[in-house]
Parts: sequence; structure tokens; C-alpha cells
Amino acid sequence: MRVFTCTCGNRLFFENDRCMACGRHAGFVPDIGELVAIEGNDTQGWAALHPRLRGRRFQRCRNYSHEEVCNWMVPVEDDHIYCQACRLNKVIPDLNQPDYRRYWGKIEAAKRRLIYGLNALNLPLLSKQEDAAKGLAFAFMADAEPEMEFSDRLGDHSRVLTGHNQGLITINIAEADDVVREEMRRSMAERYRTLLGHFRHEIGHYYWLLLVQDSGHLELFRALFGDERKDYSQALQHYYDHGPATHWSRDFISAYASSHPWEDWAETFAHYLHMVDTLESAAQLKLAPIDPTDLASGSMQRWIAAWMELTVGLNELNRCMGHPDLYPFVLSAKSLEKLQFVHEVLAGAGGRSRVQLAAVGAGSPER
Repeated sequence: MRVFTCTCGNRLFFENDRCMACGRHAGFVPDIGELVAIEGNDTQGWAALHPRLRGRRFQRCRNYSHEEVCNWMVPVEDDHIYCQACRLNKVIPDLNQPDYRRYWGKIEAAKRRLIYGLNALNLPLLSKQEDAAKGLAFAFMADAEPEMEFSDRLGDHSRVLTGHNQGLITINIAEADDVVREEMRRSMAERYRTLLGHFRHEIGHYYWLLLVQDSGHLELFRALFGDERKDYSQALQHYYDHGPATHWSRDFISAYASSHPWEDWAETFAHYLHMVDTLESAAQLKLAPIDPTDLASGSMQRWIAAWMELTVGLNELNRCMGHPDLYPFVLSAKSLEKLQFVHEVLAGAGGRSRVQLAAVGAGSPER
């Protein structure tokens, strides 16, 4: 994730909707991957104070202007009232329910970070309105009885299961409740569980369909991850009944990845997005010994080395504050090989690299 600059010179971060120094409104423009200072109003439109956007007018996404759960902009000539990220929503929570607006805001923040990363990698990103068969949509839903979220007492038919089905990604909004999510993480003996992690995992299933299933990558996928034609339901049931594969850490990035090749891919895909986004942020903040251009390189060796050094440091800093390790993973040689495969698949699918995206934002903001 890049760090941005207001027209006053103050630093802006991805979630900001205002500059904390000068008070100007800020809006993210997906076309150029920039969070910029904006001036105007919702009646006459907004001007973006950025040299590459001179003369263009924007409107705030409706979820920005009306709901305050977004900070993205839409060109005035666009027929949509929602931004690129919000127009992917098929179902949002019932905002009349207590806490649901707060949960929705946290979910949208994680989703926008996901979409930023996909845009930076120039991956295909269509809504189901544009392509019903291959498009993407999100449903953010609650269980039938909110007070019993994640409880088996009502039976599975009453529960909303976070998952992916042919381009529709469903997120149980209880995942936005930090207490509930931590309880789930502990009960399932997971090392890591976050909203952003859910988004990146489930989008991995979506891109497996788009980029691997009917491609020249399939045979190498099977050689690395296993044969995905193995019965999925039976494999998951075996995992939940008997636990992960013995010595899973030698071959898999997480215990859950050992349950089925599809889950192995999704876990590895999510991890790849974690690494690239975190390294980009660390490079921007001068916390990692890596140039952002290395993230677009065909070779992963340099940024894997930087990742190892960065995560050791982050873990030690967390321990200094009395927190558990920020990065509770160990990457085996096989996991690194799988990450390289993901890297190559995505490099083939994306025409624009992160170095090109960084160059787009290299101009100084208007002062």
C-alpha cells in the first residue's frame, strides 16, 4: 500500500477521507491509484487537486456521501453512483440492526484494500452486472439470529458461511466483531484470522477459476498443489474430523491449506497478496530494505529476502509491546515454490505492474 500526499504536503493514508492537517476532503481515484485532496461539493462536483487530473470532475461514491463507509470517487461522466469497489456489492447488512453499520464500515474498508491490490496487479475485475458468468459480487450477511452467530445450535441452514461460489463471495458480518472473530480463531486453532484475510482467501478461489482452471497452468498446478478433482466435501470433512495432514508445515503455508488443493491455492494466493501489500507499505515508509520496483520484478528472490528480514523485525517489535507475533508463519521451501507459481500466474494475467502504478503516482500534488 502506497502512502499519499495532500496538496498541503501532509501525509495521507489509504483510509483517510480528510487531511488531518489542512482539513480538506480527500478521495481515492482508482483510475490512477491515488488518494488526493478534493475541493467542491456534492451538487456541482469535486475537483481533484492532482496534476494528472486537471480539468476532470468527480462525484463522491454514494457510500461516501450518504453512508460514510467509503472514500472513493467516481468520474462525473460515469453512469454509476457507486465507485468501482462499492458497485460490486450484491447484499449489504440491514442497517436498522444495532452494530451492523459499524460492521459494514469495517468490511468495506477491508474490501477496498483488496480491490486496490487487485488493481495494482492489473488483474481482471468485472462485476456480475457486466459479466454474469465470470463477474464478481459480494454479499455481506448476518445469521438468522444475530445473538447466535457462529453457533451450531440452530443448525447449518440458519448460518451464513463465509465462502465463494462462482464469483459470489459471501462474508458473515460477525467476522467484523473482533471478539467473535478471535473466539473463532482460537476454537479452530488458527494462527491468523482477519477480515482482510478472508477477502484475500476467497478472492483466491475466484481467480483460480479465471486464471488456472482452463489454462496452461493447470498441469503445473496439479504437480505443486495436488489434483483438485479430489472430492472437495469429503476432503473438508476429513480435515475437520481428523485435523491437518501430518507434518503439514513442510508442504503447506497453513494447516487449512492441507485440506484440499483448492484451499492450498487460496491460502497461498492470500499470502501472496499479504506479502506484496505489506512490502509495498514497508518500502514506502522506509522500513524494508527493498525498492518498490523490485516488487514488479520477474524474480521473487530479493523481495522474499526482504520479507524474511521485515517479518523478523515486526515480530520482535510486537514482543516488545507484549503482543503475539504479527507474522506467525514459517515459509518452507515448498511454500515458497507455490508462492512463485502464484507470482508467475498473476504476472501473466496482469499487464500493469506495481512499478508502473508507482510511476503513475510519482508526480507531485498541486500546491
